[in-house]
Amino acid sequence: MMIPYHLFKSLLFCFVIIALLAPTAGAQVLKVETAPSAAELPSLAGRKVLLVYGGWPGHKPDAFAERVGAWLNEQGAILSVSDSLDVYTDETFMASVDLVVQYWTMGTITKEQEAGLLKAVKNGTGIAGCHGGIGDSFRDNPEYQYMIGGQWVAHPGGEIDYQVKVVPTEDPVMKGIGDFDIHTEQYYMHVDPNVKVLATTTFNGAVDSWIDSAVIPVVWKKYYGKGRVFYLSIGHSPETFDVPEVWAMLTRGIRWASGSKYLPREEWMSPVYGAK
Repeated sequence: MMIPYHLFKSLLFCFVIIALLAPTAGAQVLKVETAPSAAELPSLAGRKVLLVYGGWPGHKPDAFAERVGAWLNEQGAILSVSDSLDVYTDETFMASVDLVVQYWTMGTITKEQEAGLLKAVKNGTGIAGCHGGIGDSFRDNPEYQYMIGGQWVAHPGGEIDYQVKVVPTEDPVMKGIGDFDIHTEQYYMHVDPNVKVLATTTFNGAVDSWIDSAVIPVVWKKYYGKGRVFYLSIGHSPETFDVPEVWAMLTRGIRWASGSKYLPREEWMSPVYGAK
């Protein structure tokens, strides 16, 4: 039976719309019921953001810079990008920066470079990043680690399957995000007990028996002086940012950290140790 041409066109249009709306096989769906409103997290529009990348090439810092830089531009940030730590020594420029986004694994930082970064954050410049990009930078610099609030120790088993559990909170960085599973490096870290933990992961003893059942933060935020600090331990390879929950946490954390100079200090410090 022949189908009239006008009916064929209508059916074809419907099939195209259905195909576009249907999820692709294997696509991940973000387990977020409600995204934070614009008022709950600072806007990046007009904010002066410095994106610094480099260090160990295994983490593909150039890919991170390209992806996050494109997103920052989309958000309306006034973006500066540097593949050198020397930018931290420009005191006048650093004083004007609202936020540093860094992805620099290992490597070394000079006393002058470190001092410039620390001073800027103490005075209100925020800093945000993920994985080794800020959580395993400059292993010989304890004051830098003090600022970040933690330091990478190990990732037993390399890239493995594990679960991220969201800490019950009304924090807008995590709003609507539920627990999720992921396949990547599971970071075991030494952590400042005064950070505000937003998500955790539990280790097993399959590789290192002495860490069996240890619960380690995956996401936290804190202050260093007046500056907001945000950290996410996931981010080993560009593919991890395709996990919707990971991308949501990273981008929301970046927005939160950008507000140091403009929003009141949040009071939520609750040390883990010494509580009665």
